[in-house]
Amino acid sequence: MNFNLPILAPSILAADFTNLESDIKKAIKGGANWIHCDIMDGHFVPNISFGPGVVKQVSKISGDAFIDVHLMIENPDDYIDNFVEAGADMITVHYETTPHLHRSVQKIKSHGIMAGVVVNPATSLFNIEPILEYVDMVLIMTVNPGYGGQSFIESSYHKIKELVDIRETGEYGFLIQIDGGVNLKNIQKIAKAGADVLVAGNSVFSAKDIPARVKELMDKIS
Repeated sequence: MNFNLPILAPSILAADFTNLESDIKKAIKGGANWIHCDIMDGHFVPNISFGPGVVKQVSKISGDAFIDVHLMIENPDDYIDNFVEAGADMITVHYETTPHLHRSVQKIKSHGIMAGVVVNPATSLFNIEPILEYVDMVLIMTVNPGYGGQSFIESSYHKIKELVDIRETGEYGFLIQIDGGVNLKNIQKIAKAGADVLVAGNSVFSAKDIPARVKELMDKIS
């Protein structure tokens, strides 16, 4: 699948769930064509978000937008089928939750969708090198997962650049996604460091004019 990079991926975790359809449509109106869904179980991360039922509705609301499902949950293999059925176009799983990472990636890809791996801020990229030739995306967490609205961890710039170097040296084709603390002040610098997909939650959905904010963020990385 070909994408026009870099991509802004609004995270609905920060949306108003009493007006979720409206918020998503406003983001799409602003030019977003990639929707990020953060799934939290209250075990791997200290928060609970939503499950396949909400993702299914998001998929219906979002039309042709790409649905990116980020599983911040224990035992992710048990839920892959459910999220595929709900309409996920890509599922990413955490290195930290998946003892058999190749198996998890293979299970996702067996459904004909894209697969990605996620690393927490304290996890070395060295740990995921054996899986890089098999994944479509690597997500670098730039905050500790579990809550929206956190500040970007500044040392993440080095990690992004390190992953870009690994990708170039190994001639891999995966996308690099960044999630956590992305805002108007730093989004351009993050993109210049090498990020292909930039997840933004509060900086999109806390705006009074969501379509205008999406356009503003996208202009900074175009």
